[in-house]
Amino acid sequence: MAKTRLEYTRSERLTKLNRLKELGINPYPSKAQKDVPNQLLVDRFSEFEGKTITLAGRITSLREHGKLAFADLTDQSGTIQLFLRIESLSPTNANEQTLGFEHLKLLDPGDFVQAAGEVTKTKTGQISLLVKSLTLLTKSLRPLPTNRDLIADPETIFRKRYLDLVTNRQHLTLFQRKSKFWQIQREFMNAHGFIEVDIPVLEHVTGGADARPFTTHMNALGQDFYLRISTELNQKRLIGGGFEKVFTLGPNFRNEGLSDEHLTEYTQLEWYWAYADYLANMKLVEELIKHTAQAVYGKTEFTTRGHTFNLGQDWPRLSYPDIIKEKLAIDIFSSSQADMLKIIKGRGIELTGTTNRARLIDNLWKLVRKDLSGPAFLINEPKFMSPLAKSKHADPETTERFHVIIAGSELGNGYSELNDPLDQLERFRQQQAARDAGDDEAQMLDIDFVEMLEYGMPPTSGYGHSERIFWFLEDITAREGTLFPALRNKPDSGNLRIYNLTPSKKK
Repeated sequence: MAKTRLEYTRSERLTKLNRLKELGINPYPSKAQKDVPNQLLVDRFSEFEGKTITLAGRITSLREHGKLAFADLTDQSGTIQLFLRIESLSPTNANEQTLGFEHLKLLDPGDFVQAAGEVTKTKTGQISLLVKSLTLLTKSLRPLPTNRDLIADPETIFRKRYLDLVTNRQHLTLFQRKSKFWQIQREFMNAHGFIEVDIPVLEHVTGGADARPFTTHMNALGQDFYLRISTELNQKRLIGGGFEKVFTLGPNFRNEGLSDEHLTEYTQLEWYWAYADYLANMKLVEELIKHTAQAVYGKTEFTTRGHTFNLGQDWPRLSYPDIIKEKLAIDIFSSSQADMLKIIKGRGIELTGTTNRARLIDNLWKLVRKDLSGPAFLINEPKFMSPLAKSKHADPETTERFHVIIAGSELGNGYSELNDPLDQLERFRQQQAARDAGDDEAQMLDIDFVEMLEYGMPPTSGYGHSERIFWFLEDITAREGTLFPALRNKPDSGNLRIYNLTPSKKK
């Protein structure tokens, strides 16, 4: 069978690799030097002009013109030009591990190199490093794809993110912003007196959300565990133990569908605040999100998913029962399930799984929510849909719960925490009954948590939001905003051929 283009190119590079070894050049050394990021030389050229500097990075282009050669050297910060002259560049030397002009043809785009030389400008005014010493750091055996190659197969972006980041610099800066997005929030929480705590990923009982968990098995204990769907119940155990302001920032796992707005594994910020109620927490949430937007993007106005909104404005409060009644003429406390189902089906929505009153009302709310640009807080959620939220004293059928509404979606959830152990036990029993009846997203009965409440937990408010806020501010899908999203595993036929392997039959 004839070689593919990739196999031919790889074979050529393997030949170059062997030639480098024959010259005594180590193509994969462990030691390297890098004085400054590339972009720093560009931004502060006047400070570095004429100085000798050592840079390191990946060659992304290489051009030879007789006794001159030019290369683009790219690192995380950016790209700078390497200017190579036959009379200036040190010769190939195995003892010094340098490559001379006579062996530049052994280099390819994709190789990592270390270049030492003088910061200068070429005759065309291009800021460059006039290279005097060149060292190979890593020999690349495969050609980098072009941006067009990746667009032709978008799934490659997710399966081989390392290629995407090299080819699409804007994606690398996207994930730098994502890091800053979480860094700013962690600093905000610390500045407001919250302590970051460790919460286990493996749990005997999941809680804190309506979601289907992943199940795993711990051999050492001989028992099944669940991957956490929330850090709520354990954080509240800490409040019961004497902590007053705690938060977590880490992954949660929900064994549900994949979509442009949801992934089964995602990062979430969640906190619990003793001696505060949901009203105080709403103020803190609003301050945090405004601060984050300004710190990361330098603005508070965004357009995403067909919605335009300004986080810098005052956030109105929308009553859950009132807005459903206003928009759909349904009273969530007294209207029949048949009336609710009629509206839902009339809008073309197909329900799956267990259909009960809570699920019907949730679908009605989603019909209303999709037209709300926000930002706003949704309040007055009914008690039967909020098993962990405290009921309002003046209206026991509604709870002290709130959601952050932005661009037609719920992007955050908080409430005054239920700390009445008897009330909590009854609500857990109702949830467990729904679970036993087939609703595998209903919450589990957690007896240990009820016991903790019987020892006493002070008035507390909790809140959590996931990286969906970041996806919305960037106006990207969940997979676009995640470095390594979950994908169905499938063998790469090209690699199987190159490495002379057969597909694994293991399920």
